[in-house]
Amino acid sequence: MRVLVVEDEGLLADTIAAGLREEAIAVDVSYDGASALERTSYVDYDVVILDRDLPEVHGDEVCRRLVADRNGGRILMLTAAGDVDERVDGLSLGADDYLAKPFVFTELVARVRALGRRSTPPLPPVLERAGIRLDPRRRAVSRDGREVTLTKKEFIVLEELLRADGGVVSAEHLLDKAWDENIDPFSNIVRVTMATLRRKLGAPPVIETVTGVGYRL
Repeated sequence: MRVLVVEDEGLLADTIAAGLREEAIAVDVSYDGASALERTSYVDYDVVILDRDLPEVHGDEVCRRLVADRNGGRILMLTAAGDVDERVDGLSLGADDYLAKPFVFTELVARVRALGRRSTPPLPPVLERAGIRLDPRRRAVSRDGREVTLTKKEFIVLEELLRADGGVVSAEHLLDKAWDENIDPFSNIVRVTMATLRRKLGAPPVIETVTGVGYRL
C-alpha cells in the first residue's frame, strides 16, 4: 500500500509517516497543499491522509481537486476539528473518512488499512498460489504447510505477486508499493529481495524472472 501524508505540522507528519512505515506501509509526506497536488499528479496513492488547515492550498480545495480528478485514492481527513458539523463538511467534500486530532495511532492504522482495501478490487481473505498461502490480516505466510518468516518488505512483495494471480509484476510497481520516494529508482533492492524470497520459499523455485519486464509467481 502507498500512502501520502499531507500535514503542515512537520513533527506530526513525520511521526505518522514513521509509524505507518513500521506497519509495512510505503509513505510519502507533503507539508502543504500545493506539493500534495503535485505528488498525486504522478503517483497513484491508495490512501491520502489529509489535514484540512494547510498552507499554499487549503485542504478542502485539495480534497475537491483529488475527487474531481479521481486522483489520490481514498481520502482520510485529519483535523483538529471534531464536532459533527466539521465532520459533515469534510465528508461532503468527498472525503471517505474523517478522524479528529488527537487520535489513537492504532485507530489511524486501522482506518488507513480499511480505506486501502476499498481502493482495490476485493480479494479473498487469504491469497494462495503454487502451495504458498498468505494471510494479510494475520501477516502469516506458509508454503506447503511450512511456516515462512518474512520481513515486512518481503511480505509486501510476495503479496503483490500473489495479487497479480500469475501476471507479471514490474520492478517499478514493487518499488512503488513496498518502498517510498526516498528509494533510489536504480537500486537493485528489488532483485536482492527476490533472491531472498526465493531462498526462504524453498525448492522448487516459484518466482520467475521475466527478462526486461518483471517477475511472476
